[in-house]
Amino acid sequence: MTIRQCAIYGKGGIGKSTTTQNLVAALAEAGKKVMIIGCDPKADSTRLILHSKAQNTIMEMAAEAGTVEDIELEDVLKVGYGDVRCVESGGPEPGVGCAGRGVITAINFLEEEGAYEDDLDFVFYDVLGDVVCGGFAMPIRENKAEEIYIVVSGEMMAMYAANNISKGICKYATSGNVRLAGLICNSRNTDREDELIVALANKIGTQMIHFVPRDNIVQRAEIRRMTVIEYDPTCNQADEYRTLAQKVIANDMFVIPEPATMDELEDLLMEFGIMDVEDETIIGKSAAEVA
Repeated sequence: MTIRQCAIYGKGGIGKSTTTQNLVAALAEAGKKVMIIGCDPKADSTRLILHSKAQNTIMEMAAEAGTVEDIELEDVLKVGYGDVRCVESGGPEPGVGCAGRGVITAINFLEEEGAYEDDLDFVFYDVLGDVVCGGFAMPIRENKAEEIYIVVSGEMMAMYAANNISKGICKYATSGNVRLAGLICNSRNTDREDELIVALANKIGTQMIHFVPRDNIVQRAEIRRMTVIEYDPTCNQADEYRTLAQKVIANDMFVIPEPATMDELEDLLMEFGIMDVEDETIIGKSAAEVA
């Protein structure tokens, strides 16, 4: 059986790690064998699954041991809720070196140590922000992840980021099997948000695979370092993540996206009232000058 390898991208702060871990918890609850590989130097991609502040990272352990060859798989691979396997790549000290190197080192190490076991159904890469260059592009550049999900909201910068990530996917799609699998709307309660994200998805040739409503129970669960699925399995939000999981399991819409031009994106934002109609006469003028 082929392991489905999925990467989650999106604007920084959009809720990628929270969405990924709740999705993975729902997949595990449904009987799927899953591994999460955190590709963010903050190492916060597995904390809700492990009930942990931060997991030991491959880069940290390698620095302590001397080289990555001197660490063992069990030193860095931990098992959490639903038998989900958890790994954090980590990165160098802030301001020192390229953080993306940690992603490259981690994936190579995991492959060499046999972490991608045959019984896995899914591997999820939770990738830093909307960076699609250098090491952070490795999950798509090296054909590791073939399904890309973009977490987005109805906010302008989140949509810009989703469009830019689509451009990155296009760059590598022609030479490999990486495809855009859909947009996950992590709601910010903006006006007509679901309609807007469906329109964005249509514009770039993909689907909004699910609309995750905003619910404070997510934050309450996070305070306890838990996913909603584990914290309160009977709540409505847990069912939302279960629905997302079932849609991911059944998904077969994998496309090479057609990113919008900046003008097309701004037209869409203006159509939905997210951005004011552009008026060239006010460009570069201060509030006092406009008044």
